[in-house]
Amino acid sequence: MVLKRLGVLSALAILPAVAQVSGTTSQPVPQNEFRLRHGPIRNLLLRDDGTATSTNWSGYVVTGSAFTNAIGSWIQPAVTCSTGTEYAAFWVGLDGYNDGTVEQTGTLVECVGGKPVYSAWYEFYPLEAIVPIPSMVISPGDKIYTDVKYDGTDFVLTIKDETTGKAFQKTGTQSETLRASAEWIAEAPCCSGSSPYPLADFGTALFGKDSTSIADTNYAVESSHSGAFNTFPGADVTAITMVNGSTSAQEAVPSSPSSDGSSFSIQWISK
Repeated sequence: MVLKRLGVLSALAILPAVAQVSGTTSQPVPQNEFRLRHGPIRNLLLRDDGTATSTNWSGYVVTGSAFTNAIGSWIQPAVTCSTGTEYAAFWVGLDGYNDGTVEQTGTLVECVGGKPVYSAWYEFYPLEAIVPIPSMVISPGDKIYTDVKYDGTDFVLTIKDETTGKAFQKTGTQSETLRASAEWIAEAPCCSGSSPYPLADFGTALFGKDSTSIADTNYAVESSHSGAFNTFPGADVTAITMVNGSTSAQEAVPSSPSSDGSSFSIQWISK
């Protein structure tokens, strides 16, 4: 069934509960977990200095026209859970910054009974909620590589755990895409009521080849330029800080780009 767009983001399909997890296990989230949705940026606010805030994204976005590739890498952060339901997702994708579609793949940490559970996933929004990838077991410290490519007809999503060697690829179609943005993001998934779920404490997320040693990552290709994200024209590169929707307090803040334009970090902010 095709999901409606932003107007029904709070409508989650609740399926049987996730299995009990003990310790800080590193295993896929079971397929019968209720279905999260990631989706486009929420409550985007552009600042006078060229940066932006959002209630669900933190990281970097590059805008342009006819993007055909977004490639990224990061080191999977270790999450510290408090109480209640908390999540932290890390991904690379196309679209979602200025339209209602997103093609993305990445990793997710869910706090279950106060313990973090790590998994891999992909999503073609709004066609479906996020789809777990049970064949991949994600652990803190793993080096993750992702590639989101448009081949002229289809989108091809690739995720590989460079530490374990496990990989997954999914090809799918998506209508009404602008391909006007590429993203490297930490996200609080949707939704608790009308707001994103609380963001789990992930400490610091390290994106790009300066941390992962994976060449040509945090890299994009569009109609007029290809290269590391911060080699695009300055007006097309936006740093996004995640803020609380009620208090506007900072929740996750990206660093400045590295000198080669390929790398950055995102810092979780203590509540």
